[in-house]
Amino acid sequence: MAWTVTYDLEEFRAAAGGFLRAHPARNTTLLTVVSSLTVAGSGRYGDEPPVYGWWTGEGQGRAEGAFLCTPPYPPLLSALSGEAARALARTLARDGELKITGVNAGRETAEAFATAWTGLTGAASSVDQTHLLYRLDALTPPDPAPPGRPRTATTADRDLLITWYEGFARETDALRGDVTAQVDDKLGHDGITVWELDGRPVACAGISRTIAGMARVALVYTPPELRGRGYAGAATAAVSGAARAAGVTEVLLFTDLGNPTSNALYQRLGYRPVEEHLVLSFSAAEGADLAAERTVSTAGPAVPEQGHPS
Repeated sequence: MAWTVTYDLEEFRAAAGGFLRAHPARNTTLLTVVSSLTVAGSGRYGDEPPVYGWWTGEGQGRAEGAFLCTPPYPPLLSALSGEAARALARTLARDGELKITGVNAGRETAEAFATAWTGLTGAASSVDQTHLLYRLDALTPPDPAPPGRPRTATTADRDLLITWYEGFARETDALRGDVTAQVDDKLGHDGITVWELDGRPVACAGISRTIAGMARVALVYTPPELRGRGYAGAATAAVSGAARAAGVTEVLLFTDLGNPTSNALYQRLGYRPVEEHLVLSFSAAEGADLAAERTVSTAGPAVPEQGHPS
């Protein structure tokens, strides 16, 4: 049993792609980040090169877990056994050049990794964000629907969408990095639906590329002065319905668990809870001595020295 770590995206896709695609709902974030990196290149989320890894079970010869890290974001982990989570913490802790600021995973895996990490490094762990993953069951559009109609966003909407995404980033802290690149990425695959009233966009809802029959709704936004009129719900219903009509079998979305308004809205539209995800932050280690840990032999290669995403 071992972790294999690489900078090579194609090597990672070849080794772990089958595992990720076999569980598209649970691995939705990993799949969509890999898709974006494949399309936009390794600089999609930051200047440092992404790092990837997969866990091979005893005698199986195939991936049974995976992670990726796009600095400066914390590592994204698939569901892992306790053994695999602890082994990953040891693997990452052994590399003194690798800065791990937190972890992003399903609750059980995030907590198992954090327990191992804090024990190894002396760092403290705290909850940064708690998200709830939803899956669309039977779509129930708003009734009555607000006035207006949906349409696919085009490059003519680009400047407005950049402004809206910047607003989303300020309000939620859930959108980081180059906002313009993220807008362009979604426009590139017709991934934004706007709700339009009298020729004027009043809300938007984005969706990821379809991967293994899965797509994830994200970046639902209405400007503050237009809220409370049902536009966001209508845009979400429209983009969700379009995905279903296109043959997407797993239509997903994440919410902030602490936001009762959004959670109630998506449940009214037909989304049902799947599992909680945590984004945990780690403080700097205080006097932890990793020297002994670094001398212990490893079942797989250590993370490369040159460094290591919601």
